[in-house]
Amino acid sequence: MEKLMRAVRPALDRLGPLQRATPDIALLRTLIVNLYFVEVPGGWILVDAGLPGSTGAIKRQAERLFGAARPLAIVLTHGHFDHVGGLPALADCWSVPVLAHRLEHPYLDGRSAYPPPDPSVGGGLMARAAPLYPRGPIDVGPHLRALPGGGTVPVMPGWRWIHTPGHTSGHVSLFRESDRTLIAGDAFITVNQESALDVMRQRPEVSGPPAYYTQNWSAARRSVEALLELEPSVALTGHGLPMRGEELQRGLEALAANFERHAVPRRGRYVGDPVLADESGPRWIPPPERRFGAVLLAGAALLGVALAIRRMRERRGGGT
Repeated sequence: MEKLMRAVRPALDRLGPLQRATPDIALLRTLIVNLYFVEVPGGWILVDAGLPGSTGAIKRQAERLFGAARPLAIVLTHGHFDHVGGLPALADCWSVPVLAHRLEHPYLDGRSAYPPPDPSVGGGLMARAAPLYPRGPIDVGPHLRALPGGGTVPVMPGWRWIHTPGHTSGHVSLFRESDRTLIAGDAFITVNQESALDVMRQRPEVSGPPAYYTQNWSAARRSVEALLELEPSVALTGHGLPMRGEELQRGLEALAANFERHAVPRRGRYVGDPVLADESGPRWIPPPERRFGAVLLAGAALLGVALAIRRMRERRGGGT
């Protein structure tokens, strides 16, 4: 992964102008993932921190928007590698609080790696490459703070955080009631993230969370249903372009009503057997699914070894 990021860093450095997602929120896409600069009274907040290698691009775009002013805080929807790539360097450089749900802290303070991804689901190149993605942990412990109870977000007046687990145990989304703006992270996204072609095309469509990294599908469905009830006017997601109005509402309704068919893989490591985690990290990780074909291949290999051992013994017996 390190070699890959060295190869793509020039592309990260050539990122174009920011996209104005709302009058007070700017979106920066770092190849496959979005992060957000949110203006608030008295300053600004960074939501998520992009891919590894994106630190320089984030700092340059922040300077374009806000000059030398550092953010009041960095707020994380969750701690997967593509959302915290620039975080260690940015947190040290800016020396600001990093706010995340308590269930995400083990992956952000050096205690625990995330459960392994499931490359067998989704069927696309992004899914098949999942074993190459870093699982952490990173360590920003000196800067790390827990999001407070009650849903308030310090230094983000008018916003509240909503626990939306499923993709990860401590995943959160951010919602502003006044204009029904939703920053959904990966609770749902607006692109088919499993397909590298769809990621490049960026045609907006409401999709379930990235399947290869989703740990609990029942919780993920409930999170989508909870976000649908908010009736957001605009959704800013971790992957894909912003969606608005009736198109967004219809897409969310269809996803919630047909979640098992549209989002949940037919089979997979975490389908029907979720990861169990607490504030210390994963407590139960289901074993890899044993596919029938793999079992046949393994059985054939064992049979071949057994026959070879038998022949070897027969030859030794015949020679004595």
